[in-house]
Amino acid sequence: MRRYFYLAALPAAFVAGMFAAHLGTPAQAQTSDVPLTAQIIDLAALTDADLGAQIPNMGTLRSKGLVVTPSGTIAVQTGNVPKHTHKGSDEIQYVISGSGTFWLGDEQRQIHPGDLIIIPKGTVHAGAVATSGEFKVISIKLPPQAPGDMQMVP
Repeated sequence: MRRYFYLAALPAAFVAGMFAAHLGTPAQAQTSDVPLTAQIIDLAALTDADLGAQIPNMGTLRSKGLVVTPSGTIAVQTGNVPKHTHKGSDEIQYVISGSGTFWLGDEQRQIHPGDLIIIPKGTVHAGAVATSGEFKVISIKLPPQAPGDMQMVP
C-alpha cells in the first residue's frame, strides 16, 4: 500500500512544482496560444468603436490587437499618447490616416498617411498634433511589449 502512495505522490509533487514555478516567474511579454489565421482586415474601415475604449492614463489612445505571437505584436491604434519610451521593444508605426506632427527623439516631425516611423527601443516618442484628421497607425512591437516596459517622459 505504501508503495502505491509513493508512486502516486511523485507525479503529484511534479505537477505541484511546475505550478509553483509558473507562479514565481516574472511577467513575460504578451503572447498568445491562438494560431494565426489567414484573413484580410480592412484597416481603413475600422471605427473608434471597433478599436474599443480609451486606455486609462494613455491620453486618447485606443488600440486593437490584430496579431500576437512570441516574436511580435501588431495593433491598430488611434489617438494621442504622452511622450514615452520602451526599454525592451522596438516599435514600427505605419500611418494609415491623419497628418500633423509626431514626437520622435527630441523633435517634432511632420507625418502623413503612408509614412513609416521607426522607433528603436529607448527612443522618446509620442502622439502628435493632428492638422488633418485623427491619426490611425499600424503599430508593430518587436519583441512584444512586456508589462511595465513603458516609461513616461516629462
